[in-house]
Amino acid sequence: MSDDVLSQYLRAARAGLDAIESTQLPAVRQAAKLFADAILADRLVHVFGTGHSRMAVEEMFPRYGSFPGFHPIVELSMSFHNPVVGANGQRQAMFLENVQGFGPVLWRNFATSPADVLLAISSSGCNAVTIDVAAEAKRLGMAVVALTSRANADVSTSRHESGRKLHEIADLVVDQQAPPGDSAVWIDGLPTPVSPVSTVTGCTLVNLIKAEVARLLTEAGKPPKVLTSACHLGPEAARRLFEETYDDYRRRIGVLYR
Repeated sequence: MSDDVLSQYLRAARAGLDAIESTQLPAVRQAAKLFADAILADRLVHVFGTGHSRMAVEEMFPRYGSFPGFHPIVELSMSFHNPVVGANGQRQAMFLENVQGFGPVLWRNFATSPADVLLAISSSGCNAVTIDVAAEAKRLGMAVVALTSRANADVSTSRHESGRKLHEIADLVVDQQAPPGDSAVWIDGLPTPVSPVSTVTGCTLVNLIKAEVARLLTEAGKPPKVLTSACHLGPEAARRLFEETYDDYRRRIGVLYR
């Protein structure tokens, strides 16, 4: 039986990746073009997500193999999950995810521009905060790209007072191709499924977008400074590039505080 549950998850992950390849590459290219244009204009691609979606936010930047131009926004009050209960517990985080009016409060911290772009990440696309952040970004003139699962959204209920879901606000939707409810493995005798798929598919889409943005920037004559392992460059060059990459990020992020 254990082989069967392992096979279930591997099949679900492969099916998600195959669906991405067959249906989502045009949207990936559109998103990458929006992002590259913003970065080439010395503006920023803001990346926002709460809950487990913070993993896809941090996958975009600042992990190795990534580069400046992306501005990861993670609110610890809605993403710091490891205590689970007690102070900073999961109940509080999930409550705060659905507080109305968060978008204007967040964006007031930054001097944004209509040349900026937002990548908003939510598998269900239904929590109030992410919808609110996306709606306020649009009001400020930014293009909004949603990374979400339409199948999951279709069986979920919006918790935003407008009744809208993330994909209904976005200018462009990139579909994670995760199943309804996200989890993909069913076990005899257990009435609820386990093992979500959206982390695999969401991070795959983030890296597809990242690769295409890097190609476009390089093609435009402005290759990005990439956080790179010493195994590619040697320790000295990798260390130097590490510092140059963070210096470049510091320079780029400065426009948000002027």
